[in-house]
Amino acid sequence: MRVIVVGAGVVGTMHAWHAVEAGHEVVQIEREKEARGASLRNFGQIWVSGRAAGEELETALRARELWEELGARVPRLGFRANGSLTPVRTDAELAVAEAAVAAPDAAARGRKLLTREEARALNPALRGEFTAALYCERDAAVEPRTAQLALREALLASGRYTFLPGREVRDVTGPAAVRDDHGDIHRGDHVILAPGAALSGLVRELAPELPVRRVRLQMMQTDPLGEPLTTSVADADSFRYYPAYDSAALEAAQPQAPVAAEHRMQLLMVQRLDGGLTVGDTHEYEHPFAFDTVEEPYEHLAAVVETLLGRPLPRVRRRWAGVYAQCVDTTRVVHREQVRDGVWLVTGPGGRGMTCSPAIAEKTAHELGW
Repeated sequence: MRVIVVGAGVVGTMHAWHAVEAGHEVVQIEREKEARGASLRNFGQIWVSGRAAGEELETALRARELWEELGARVPRLGFRANGSLTPVRTDAELAVAEAAVAAPDAAARGRKLLTREEARALNPALRGEFTAALYCERDAAVEPRTAQLALREALLASGRYTFLPGREVRDVTGPAAVRDDHGDIHRGDHVILAPGAALSGLVRELAPELPVRRVRLQMMQTDPLGEPLTTSVADADSFRYYPAYDSAALEAAQPQAPVAAEHRMQLLMVQRLDGGLTVGDTHEYEHPFAFDTVEEPYEHLAAVVETLLGRPLPRVRRRWAGVYAQCVDTTRVVHREQVRDGVWLVTGPGGRGMTCSPAIAEKTAHELGW
């Protein structure tokens, strides 16, 4: 077969990977010289711990297996099975963590409730204030700014892959055929449109009632910490944003700090291979999005991090905003739709895109008989 993939973010690139692995020829088209969207502007977390029971968790667990296999084959992905810790500081937060450990699927996620001493033994950088921590062994991380580049190098080595940057696909010209803004027509057996959060233009023409919305977030990255942060770290506000933590204990938990509630915040923190920390994030759903970043959320995140680390946050060297596409029905893992003969649209994984993309693409491959 010949597969045309439109979009070079992580979802598109994983579709290209599965097609090449199946022995097919792939042409991947990207409107920018390099992908610049949410696939780079994220934590690089393979986040199993908070996924909803059922299809979402099954997808995340399968993706976790695939990421580990990919990491062994493509070392520059920076895959590491680092797990995560969510320190808790109050009785209400501890009750949510205890409910999570008692859930029927806790073992599949690798959940354990650790004492403060056990958590510090696992991650000595956490010298600050907390009473216990929820550990999730199945969580992992990769390097988001370089993952697509590393995968592309491996794809190019196959001899069955062509990358065409700086071309925007404008039209579907026939069954499994598209035309780009250079006037070139690309024909195949299947076309996969993986537009990320670029939902206007051709995507709107092909799927005018697309049940997907855009979400904006703010993040930052610091100078090197100067010591290993051996796990990813979340705070108890993250319990509010992941369906796996829904429980009577969560409903009874204490309210968020005002700035965290206003900006729909949680703390997620991952150490990059250069030693710096990626820290976030906020959630903005109302359009039109602001064009600037707001300082108060960064100040809140820095204070929470310093409380957990027991030391000042290293100098912030980058701040950014990103936008991702999320299914309006947030229980859906992704929106996958045949929009024309031989043309499939795959978008809307939301904040689970980096986690689940290998398994999302694998399911597409199975459905299309790759």
